[in-house]
Amino acid sequence: MLFEFTPAIKAGIEVGKYTEILSNGISIGIVRDTVSGSFVAHADGILVDSYPISPLVVPVQFLMTGVYMVQNHITSSEISQQNGFVRAALQSLQTNLEVLQATIALIELSRTPSIALEAVKLHQALKLKKKAEEMQLEVRNGFIDLQQIFKNQKSEIRQIVKEVVYNDNFKQHCTILLQAYKVFIEAINRLQTALTIQNTSHRYAEFDSAREMLFKVLEDYINSQSLEATSAPGQLRRFECAWAIEQAIIVTYQIQNEVLAVSDQLCHLRNKIKEQICTVINNCESYDELSFLFPEISRICKHDLAILEIWQAQVDWVHSLSEMEMKLLARKNWNTLELASFLDTHQSTTVPLVPPEELIYEDLAKNSHFYSILDQLIFLFKPVLRQEYEVYINQQAHATGHNRLVQRNLQQASDMTIANLYYYFRVRDESNTEETLALV
Repeated sequence: MLFEFTPAIKAGIEVGKYTEILSNGISIGIVRDTVSGSFVAHADGILVDSYPISPLVVPVQFLMTGVYMVQNHITSSEISQQNGFVRAALQSLQTNLEVLQATIALIELSRTPSIALEAVKLHQALKLKKKAEEMQLEVRNGFIDLQQIFKNQKSEIRQIVKEVVYNDNFKQHCTILLQAYKVFIEAINRLQTALTIQNTSHRYAEFDSAREMLFKVLEDYINSQSLEATSAPGQLRRFECAWAIEQAIIVTYQIQNEVLAVSDQLCHLRNKIKEQICTVINNCESYDELSFLFPEISRICKHDLAILEIWQAQVDWVHSLSEMEMKLLARKNWNTLELASFLDTHQSTTVPLVPPEELIYEDLAKNSHFYSILDQLIFLFKPVLRQEYEVYINQQAHATGHNRLVQRNLQQASDMTIANLYYYFRVRDESNTEETLALV
């Protein structure tokens, strides 16, 4: 992940005139003058593996949200600007939820899972999200019309969409999620209205009420009964909807300027996402599911979680500022509406026909087996598992005379190499054990 700055700012950084601000060990996208300490500029873009950042669930506006927790030091007109930034983020969350929940039925109710998963995998979800942002998709009763969005797809996809829409369980499925969606929309509308209330106590009371509604909505998307009844891809989509709702909850703390609560909730959400993704990975049962999960989980790890990490780092940084620094930051008065638009337009303007994550998966599928690829996904969220594999490989290599597989070399190896080597030695070890037992 790499923040981009204007050529002039970048040149200043290279010669030491400006310094990128770090918090929690990562850049927060702001530079300050090395000598005076004054805040100079914010980033004008962010790249992930040389591609513009393009998250699936987290609004890109959250890249700079944490910086604006300085409401006690700015004018009412500047607060109004910041509220516009918040509104844009809330609208983005609503769009993301609408896109994600529209595909749940196709995943959960289709009698041809392989085709259904192909129809709603990462590249299709990103295309739908882009169309929704550009107001090209109509939402009726909380759902995007499945037959409309897939009308130009190949015949087998159109057929399974038709089967799902006319499935007896489809109406019940939609009814349950629709009830939750209506409460979510009501909560978002209350938040939007609350931003206009002048009386502080009344405004905060509305924020509290909206937050309470959002907490209640969560259960409808990820109740244990629904999660147990669906596949790993279905679980992931339900979790993604829940993550969108939890971000809206965090926004309620943000606009109340509750710095510690925002940081705590962001930390909690990041950990929850990692845990729930590992649950999904462990429930994966087929290559069809894996080809859906790998690209999407990779995108969430490198894009969505990265934004949440930056958001938290910014909040923690603001909390660490002195009173004087807070005033200096507030005085900088970056135009938040302009910044929101800037961040939005600096995302990829077109969705690649094949996202890089899907290309990576295709390569892995040729060189690794099912369980190796699953473990490579888990490595993204549990580095300690990779370390355990390295120790095991080193022990087995030492016992079998593979002298080059020392700890230092293993630490530099790719995740694919480590996972493949682990299973190579594990199969070999188990075979030797079986032969020994047969001789006893």
